[in-house]
Amino acid sequence: MAGTRRRALLLLPVLLATGAAVGVGSAAHAAAVKVVSERWLGPRTVDLTVESPANNRSLPVRVIVPAGWSRDATRTWPVLYLLHGGNDDYTSWTRETDIERLSADAQVLIVMPEAGRDATYVDWFRPDGGPNAGLWETFHLTELWQVLRSGYRAGDARGVAGISSGGTGAMTYAGRHPGTFRAAAAYSAPLNLFDPLLRTVLLRTAADNGDDPNAMWGSPILQAANWRAHNPLDLAPNLKGTSVYLSSGSTGLPGDLDPNGFWSPVQFGEIPVGLSTSMMARRLSAAGIPVTLHKYFNGTHSWPYWQRELHTSWPQLMGALGVAVG
Repeated sequence: MAGTRRRALLLLPVLLATGAAVGVGSAAHAAAVKVVSERWLGPRTVDLTVESPANNRSLPVRVIVPAGWSRDATRTWPVLYLLHGGNDDYTSWTRETDIERLSADAQVLIVMPEAGRDATYVDWFRPDGGPNAGLWETFHLTELWQVLRSGYRAGDARGVAGISSGGTGAMTYAGRHPGTFRAAAAYSAPLNLFDPLLRTVLLRTAADNGDDPNAMWGSPILQAANWRAHNPLDLAPNLKGTSVYLSSGSTGLPGDLDPNGFWSPVQFGEIPVGLSTSMMARRLSAAGIPVTLHKYFNGTHSWPYWQRELHTSWPQLMGALGVAVG
């Protein structure tokens, strides 16, 4: 699409007033969602501002379109969601990895939505629980999906991948919506919400961000059923038919991608993350679900490792979506 046409599109918000809802949430949410602005950052990368009725606010989403993409095309393209981790935002994947270059020859839409500083990927038990609370699952899987289908030529094939708590979200979304995602990948993700240390970290992150920790899934005691309904380890049997990739470190100690030697004791959190990753792989195998597991020994909870894992898992993700890779 020519640059002049892209600039013109900035003046024409995409109003999505028709079409069936896909995913969770109500049809009313999907019917009213609209794109209020587009800002092209380059030939293929665009930032959307999406008005979310479910959340009563506008939220940002970054999208990388494939070469040859056109809003007026007769064809559609598969979609890969990339989910960010805690204390970060929707810009992280393009800031920290080479996803734009990696996807240059792939006929796939890359979608990187905002999920708040807590990055919990859930419709909060109490949506008024703080500045990062919200109906994130509804926004991502109903409202945003309607935007992608109606305005950006998204096809039926979807995959999802994420780092840290974004990886938790990837496995949760795939497990809660069986058959929706053809591929799911989690890089250094807490995959057992009932692990005492992982649960403490997740709740502490919310508290540090000014949110009520018990507003996410509810009380882990009184609302234990809701926690289990969002726990990747409990949802593992639902991933039948999904191409799964899991990776993490084992020790949290500096590895081959930590050349500067920076390290702090918080990196020992990769140990319970790694244990939950192994537990998830065993649970999948016990259910007869194939899984690709890459456990590396040393290595910190950091982007150099997630960039490597993105590259390593890329052929598997693209293969599941039917996308050719060079």
